Amino acid sequence: MKHRQTVEQLLAAIGGQENLKLAEHCATRLRLILHDNNKLNKDEAEQIQGIKGYFYSTGQHQFVFGTGTVNEVYQDLLSVIDQNKLAEGDIKSEVYQNMTPVQKVVRTFADILVPLIPALVTTGLLMGLRGFLVELGLEMTPEFATMFGVLTDTAFAFLPVLIAYSASKKFGGNPIMGIVIGLMMVAPQLPNAYSVGSGDAEALNIFGINIVAYQGSIFPAIIAGWLIAKIEQWCRTWVPKMMDLVVTPFLSLLITFVTIIFLLGPVIQAVEHFVINGIVTLIEAPLGLGYIVFGGLQQAIVVTGLHHSIGVIELSLLSETGRNVIQPLTTASMAGQFGAAIGAAFLVKDAVRRMNMINASVPTLFGITEPLLFGVNLRSLRIFVSGIIGGAAGGLVTYLMHLTAPGMGITFIPGLLFYTESFGLLLNYLIVIGVSFAVAFVLVQAQRKYIVDEI
Repeated sequence: MKHRQTVEQLLAAIGGQENLKLAEHCATRLRLILHDNNKLNKDEAEQIQGIKGYFYSTGQHQFVFGTGTVNEVYQDLLSVIDQNKLAEGDIKSEVYQNMTPVQKVVRTFADILVPLIPALVTTGLLMGLRGFLVELGLEMTPEFATMFGVLTDTAFAFLPVLIAYSASKKFGGNPIMGIVIGLMMVAPQLPNAYSVGSGDAEALNIFGINIVAYQGSIFPAIIAGWLIAKIEQWCRTWVPKMMDLVVTPFLSLLITFVTIIFLLGPVIQAVEHFVINGIVTLIEAPLGLGYIVFGGLQQAIVVTGLHHSIGVIELSLLSETGRNVIQPLTTASMAGQFGAAIGAAFLVKDAVRRMNMINASVPTLFGITEPLLFGVNLRSLRIFVSGIIGGAAGGLVTYLMHLTAPGMGITFIPGLLFYTESFGLLLNYLIVIGVSFAVAFVLVQAQRKYIVDEI
C-alpha cells in the first residue's frame, strides 16, 4: 500500500476508524464526516504525511492532498477500514443538512450548473480555435463557417435545454421531461429572444403578454426543471398507476409550460436581467473599481465556497454579450495568490518544506487553488492579503486593457486558449497574470521579517 503511513496518521488524527462516519473525495480533497468532531486532533491532522492543508467546513473535515494523490489516499483508506461500519448515505446529503440557507442555495446552483461545464468549456475552446484560425488568415467558405457555427453556437442556443435537464434530475424528476420542457422554451415556433432584442423580430402577444423564447436564459430554465419535477412527484401521489404513464407527463408538461410562458417566465426573466445587469454594472464601476475589487477578492469567495454561484453570471454574460470578463479577473485573483505563495516559499530555508509549498501551489496554474489557499496562504494573513492586492492589481490591468474571454470554465494556463485569436489579446492576458504575480510576490518579500515567523 503506497500511502500506508499517511492513512495511519489520518486515522490516528480523527480518533480512530470507529469515529469515521462517511468518506469520499473530490479533485483535490479527502472529505470526512466524523461521529464526534471533538475527537479530531487538529495539530496531528496538519502534520499528516503528504498533506497540503486541512480545514473544517459545513460539517466536513477536508484534507487537501492534491490532484491524483487524493484518489490514491482514498483507495488506501478504504482498504484498511471496515466499510460495513460506515454510515449509510452519502456526504452530500449529510453536508447539506449542516449548511446555512445561503449555502444550500449556492450548492443547489452548483449541482445544476457544474455538470454543464465540460460542454461549455469545449464550446469556448472551439470559439478560441475559430478566432485563431481566422487570425492565421484562414478564409472560411459560407458552408464551412456554417458547420463551425454548429460547433460553437449549439450549446448556448440550447442552454435552457441543458439546464432544465440538469435541474429536473437534481430535484428528483424525469430528466427526459426536463429536456422536453427545455426544448419547448426555445422552440422555433416562438420568436427568438436575440432577434426580438435586436429588433429583427416581434414578440408574440397573447392575452396582452409579450411572449418570446428563452435563448440564453438561466433562472427560468432552473425553475422549469424544478417545477416539472415537483408536479410529476405530486401527480404520482394521486394518479392511479394504470393511468400514470399518460396523465402524469401530460399534466407535468402542460402546467409547467403554461406557468413558465405566461406567469413565472416573464417575471423571472426580468429579475434575472436586473440582477445580472446590476452585477455587471458593479464590476464596471468607474475607474475600474469593480474590476479591482473582484480581482482582489475572488479567491476569498473560493474560501467561503460561494464561488460556484459566479458561474451563473458567466453564463449570462456569454449568453447576452458573447464575452466573459469574469474569466480574466478570476485568473488575476489566482495569479495574485500564486505569486504570494511562491514569494513565501522562497522565504523558507528548509528545502523540503519549500518544495512542499511549491508543490501545493503548482495546481493553481491549472485552475485548482485549494491546495495553495489552505496549505500555504491562509496560514498567514499577510501572505493572503498580499495575494489579494496582487489580484486587485491584475484586475486594474484587466480594466485598462478591456480584456474579456469568449468562454468559461478554464483559467490561468488552460485559459490561454481563449486568447489565441490574436497575439495582442494573448499578450494582454499574460501581462495580467504577470502583474498580479509580481505585485503579490514583491509584497511578500517586502514583509520577510514578519512572515518568516508566521510560517
